[in-house]
Order: sequence, then C-alpha cells, then structure tokens
Amino acid sequence: MLRSLDQRLYVGSEVHGFHLYWRWSGFLFFDELLDAITSTSLKKGGLSTGDVAALYKYKNTQFDVKVDTDSNISTTMTFTDILPSTKTIASFKVPDYNSGKLEVQYFHHHATFTTTIGLYKTPVVDATATIGTPSIAFGAEAGYDPTKGNFTKYTAGISVTKPDSCASIILGDKGDSIKASYVHYLDNLKKSAAVGEISRKFSTNENTFTVGGAYAVDHLTLIKAKLNNHGRLGALLQHEVIPKSLLTVSGELDTKSLDKSPRLGLAFALKP
Repeated sequence: MLRSLDQRLYVGSEVHGFHLYWRWSGFLFFDELLDAITSTSLKKGGLSTGDVAALYKYKNTQFDVKVDTDSNISTTMTFTDILPSTKTIASFKVPDYNSGKLEVQYFHHHATFTTTIGLYKTPVVDATATIGTPSIAFGAEAGYDPTKGNFTKYTAGISVTKPDSCASIILGDKGDSIKASYVHYLDNLKKSAAVGEISRKFSTNENTFTVGGAYAVDHLTLIKAKLNNHGRLGALLQHEVIPKSLLTVSGELDTKSLDKSPRLGLAFALKP
C-alpha cells in the first residue's frame, strides 16, 4: 500500500470508511514492559472468529504478537532508526512459513520510499514512493516477480489538499481501474465532512458512485454514513464514553437484497 505522504491519496475513503462487523477490543496497560493486550472478536452471519494480541515496546523496538482461533500465530517486529530516518519491519506467521516479509521504509520531509521483500523461495518485491508538499502529493506503487519476470501490480495517484477540502485520483489494478474522490470539511476541526467518490473498472465497464458524510453531534459523538449506487447503505455511531475511550456501533445493509441479514458491529477501545 502507499504510505506516509501518499496516505492522503486515500483520505476520501478514510473519511467515510469504517469497520462494518462485530468487533470488541480492550486494552490493558499494566506495566512498562507490556504496552497493550488486545482481544478481538468478529461475527459475520453464522461465523465467529477471534484473536488475542500483545504489544511490547522497548526503546526503538516494538514487538506485536497475535494468536487467532485458527491457531495462527502472527509476529511483527519493528525497528526504528537503525539507520537515520528509517524503519525496518519483519513479519511472519506460523504455521504459514511462506508469509514472511521484510520491509524497509525511508522517510524525508518531502518524500518517502518503501521496499518490501517476501522471505520465501520465490520472493516478490514491492516498492512504493511518494513525493510532495502539504498541499500536493504524488505516489506510486509497484510489485515485481523476478521468477516470472513481470509486474504483479502497479498503482499511481495524486492528491491535492486545501484547508477545507481534499481531492484525489488513483489509477490502480494495472491501469484497469480509476478512482476519484472529493472531501469537503464543514468545520475547522475537520470532524464534519461531505464526501463523494466515483470509481470505474474498465475490464467490466462497472461504475460505482458513493456519497457519504460525517457529522459531529458534539465533541464526544460522531456519526458517519455512506450509500453507493449498488444499494449498499452503511452507518456508524461513535461516542467517547470517557477520555480516550471510544464506543462504536456500526451496520451495513444491502437495500437491493433485503432478504439478506445486515452486518452489525460493536467495538470498544480503551486507552490510558
């Protein structure tokens, strides 16, 4: 994925995007060594899954370990500033030994560069680059398979940001799709906003139009909603129960298939 400055290319999706599933998360901070323990559960239809994760930080090193109900153990190690302005991330999953990845990120005031290499017999190399200023940013991403000698993916985008709005265009799926989005903020804190997005997939001639918005009822409560031309309606209510602790209720409904059960979600995040 595109990172750092280039994350602004996705601001349209971030404003009206939200988790639409059953989720519960709790954080327990109990000493200086173990920074967080997270428990997550997911319910979609008649299927339920869950996981338990732990986060440990020491100086410029961070360890993340997660165990899920399918007996998968995911581990991520992050090392900051091994070299100036860099971050190194190593990740792997047991028992899927072909999931290992090594990622190196370089950060500059007006540019970033990231390289990811798969740690298996036939590794695929991914690279992303961004360059820009607070008002405009350009980004590109590419994946290359050296064994087959071809590109697995390539994406490019541009975003323009103003104090009260942001617009972006992303060309993805090897040039097979294009997405344009616009966000207009309705207040100085950028909590209330109106969003519009148009996407097209050239191979199928499929167009998707999405409108949405976010509205801050007060400084503690936020409402989000979105609707696309395929009839998918989603809404979210988020409330800060106590300082830094958020309770979120969300749902999604296919208005063209009312016989299908809607997806409902509940999330609770507790931070110190």
